[in-house]
Amino acid sequence: MIIKYISIQKITNNKIQKQIRPDNIVKIKFFVIKPEIKATNNIEKNEMFIEINRFQAVTPGEIVLSLDWGLVDDDGQTFRNQLLTDDEQVNFSEYFGNIEHSGKKSNITKDNDRRLSTKLADVSNIDKKLNVFKKNDPRRIFNLGNRLWHSDSSFKKIPAKYSLLSSKTIVKKGGNTEFSDMRLAYENLEDDIRNKIETLYCEHSLIYSRQRLGFDMEKELSKSEIKNFKPVLQPMVRKIKENNRKTIYLSSHIGKIKGWLRPDTMCFVDDLIEYATQKKFKYVHKWKVNDLIMWDNRQTMHRVRSFDDVNETRDMRRTTIEGEEALI
Repeated sequence: MIIKYISIQKITNNKIQKQIRPDNIVKIKFFVIKPEIKATNNIEKNEMFIEINRFQAVTPGEIVLSLDWGLVDDDGQTFRNQLLTDDEQVNFSEYFGNIEHSGKKSNITKDNDRRLSTKLADVSNIDKKLNVFKKNDPRRIFNLGNRLWHSDSSFKKIPAKYSLLSSKTIVKKGGNTEFSDMRLAYENLEDDIRNKIETLYCEHSLIYSRQRLGFDMEKELSKSEIKNFKPVLQPMVRKIKENNRKTIYLSSHIGKIKGWLRPDTMCFVDDLIEYATQKKFKYVHKWKVNDLIMWDNRQTMHRVRSFDDVNETRDMRRTTIEGEEALI
C-alpha cells in the first residue's frame, strides 16, 4: 500500500510538537498532514505538499513517525522521479527501522552470484552480469513466486514491517504491482468467516508458495538449503497498534492451518485470497522509471503481474524493514 501521507512529530518536554525539517539529501515526496486532520483520498486545502530530503539527525526515540496508510486512486500520490542511489535508498529506509538482510532464508541466490548489497532484496530478472535469466534458470522459476499474492517475509518468525521498492528499469508491457488492503478485507468479511479466522494459526514458508508453482525444492536445493525455509506459525488475524485496526494476515506462503488437513487449508486460503483481492480493495501501480513505493506488510498483500521476463529487463530493488516482535 502506498504511503499517502506521513505525520512527523517530535517529543520535547513530554509535549508533541510538529516538526518538518528537511536537509536536502535524499529527495522523497510526501503529503504531510497535521495529526488532527482526518485524511481522505483527496488533497484538502489544509494538507501541505513538501519535499522531505532527509529527517534531521536526532537521538534514537526523539522522532516519532506516525504512518497512516491508504489506497490511492491515481498516480498523483506516488513517489515519482526519485533519483536514488542504492546507498541513498538504504539510508532513507533505515529511518523507519532496521533493514532485513537478504540471504539464505529469503531466496536461493548464491553469495558469489549476488549483484547487490544484502541490505537490498534483488527482485529483478537479471544476473550480476546484467543478463536476463534463462527460461529454465532456477532463480527465475523461484522468483515467479512474486506473482502470487503475498506479504513480504511472513515466513520469518519476526515478519517484515515495511517495504520500499524502487524501479531502475521497467518493461514495455505488464509488470504492474497490485496491492490489496487487508484492513478493508477484514472489516467487510461476513460475520461467520470473521469469527472463524480470529483463532486460526497458519504455517508460512517459501516452500509452500514455490510448490504452488511446481518448483522442485528437492531437485534444485540441498537438504541444508531446504532447512532454511522451515515453516513458521503466524496468526491469521493481526491487530495494528498504531491504528487499532485488525487485518487478515494472509499470504500464498501459507501451506497449513494448525489442526487442519492441508487440502482443506489450501481451499480455504485460496477462497480468502480471492475475496481479499477484489477490485474494491486493490490499487494497481503502473511503474515508471525511478518510482519509489513504500507499503506496510502488516496491512497489505501485493503481487507483480506477468511480463516477458525472458526477453525484457525489469530491475527492481527493495529494502525491507524488520518487524518489531514475533506474533506468537
